[in-house]
Order: sequence, then C-alpha cells, then structure tokens
Amino acid sequence: MTRLIRGWPLTIVLAAVFGLSVGPFYWLAMAATHANSEIFSYPPKFYPGDQLLENTRKLEESIGLLNVLGNTLFVAVVQTAGALVVSLLAGYAFAKFTFKGRDAFFVLLLSTLVIPGGVTIIPIFEMMNDIGLIDSFPALILPSLSVPFGIFLMRQSLLAVPDDLLDAARVDGAGELRVLVQVVVPVMRPVLAALAVFLFLGAWNDFLWPLIALRTPEMHTLPVALASLQATTRTDFGQVMVGTALSALPMMALFLILQKQFISGLLAGATKG
Repeated sequence: MTRLIRGWPLTIVLAAVFGLSVGPFYWLAMAATHANSEIFSYPPKFYPGDQLLENTRKLEESIGLLNVLGNTLFVAVVQTAGALVVSLLAGYAFAKFTFKGRDAFFVLLLSTLVIPGGVTIIPIFEMMNDIGLIDSFPALILPSLSVPFGIFLMRQSLLAVPDDLLDAARVDGAGELRVLVQVVVPVMRPVLAALAVFLFLGAWNDFLWPLIALRTPEMHTLPVALASLQATTRTDFGQVMVGTALSALPMMALFLILQKQFISGLLAGATKG
C-alpha cells in the first residue's frame, strides 16, 4: 500500500504528459469531422462529427488529394531509400577503408552539420536550375541524397562491427558488395530502421524546398498543397484538419511498424562509439 501511495505522484505526472502529448492529435482528429463553423465554437467539440466525408471531398476538389498524396509518398520513399544507400556506402568507406585524406574528409563532412539549411537553398536552386531540373521531382530528391548526419551515424555504428567478421567473408570469396549486402546490412538493420524513420519524416514534412523548386500545382507535395489552402480572407479549416490528419498517419504507421528496430537503433547509437 505504501508503495502504491508513493507511486501516485509519478502516475499523475505521466498521465499529464500523456494528455499533453496526445490531446492535440485527438482534437485534430475530432476537428476533421466537423464543419468549418463548428471547429472553433465554444465549448469545444471533443466528439466526432458527421462532416468527415464532406471535408475530404472538398479537400480533393481543392488540391487533388490523391495526386498530392501520391507525389509526397513517391518523393519521400525514393529520397529515403537513396539517402539510406548513400549514407551506408559512405559510412562503410569511412569506417572500414583507409585512404588518403579520409580523416580530413570526415571532419569536413561533420563541419557541414553546423551550416543552417537555409543557407544552401540559393546555391542548390542555382545548380538545379542550371541543369534544368527545377519543377521536377529529381530537384527534390537529388539534393537530399547526401545526409551528413546519416553518414556520421552509419560510420559510428560500423566502427563497432568487427573487422574479423568482414575478413572472414572475404576469405570465403565474397566481394565487397556481397560483404556489404549479406554481412553488414543484417547487422546494421536496427540503425538503418532508425535512420529511415528520421529521413522519411524529414522528406514527408519538407515544405520550404518543394515550395521553391516546384511551380506546377499538379506536382505539389502535401505540405505545399495544404499551405495553399490558407486564404487571406477565409480559410476552410475543415479541409486543413483533414489534410493535416492524413499527413500524420503515414508517420504513425511507419513508427509502429519499425518501432522495435527504431528503439534498438537508438540504443545501439547511444552505446556504440
């Protein structure tokens, strides 16, 4: 009994934190089911309404919801997959190969982490414009394939992989590509899953660069399309709430699917040096 009484303060704190974390998402889900005039009414409506299908229909008419979701999913998946491959290959090279200037290149790579992303927008725009990729999906994908944090994470994690394990595979006749695919990738699966979640989250929610690089409304991603709903006089928040709720669903699903690997990868990154 004494132990239960002592545990009440912690339980109350955790319940409060849970409420603050989940509360906004619950209100968002409920607001998506109400008409625009009811969303900000008092008292707030914390129960489901009957306007979800109507709000979704209006959103489809306004931004072409299915097309926008397809654009966003395509860009996010390709960008995440490409960045994972580049990060793994570069991290493997920095961790397991010796070449001239390796440490200097790695220090230079780490120095880019302190550069704000906004500083690189103009140079990247000029590069994409010079090669004629502006207003295309490659303009969104190519600049995001090299992720310094991802390379750093892969390199630090690969340092903990025993060289003897790789040498044994080479002795058995495996080439470097086979060693990477059949030996390194299975060992690195938790870290790759954790990095995939971060990369996908960044690609799915990216707003500024797609806003600048894309000019055709049919190519817009979801964050850009949702921003176009913000009118100067009247905004239909029912549509905005539906779109925002839909934008959160893929990330929640991805985290639930990769939850075990994600947590394992974070723990591995915290313990490996």
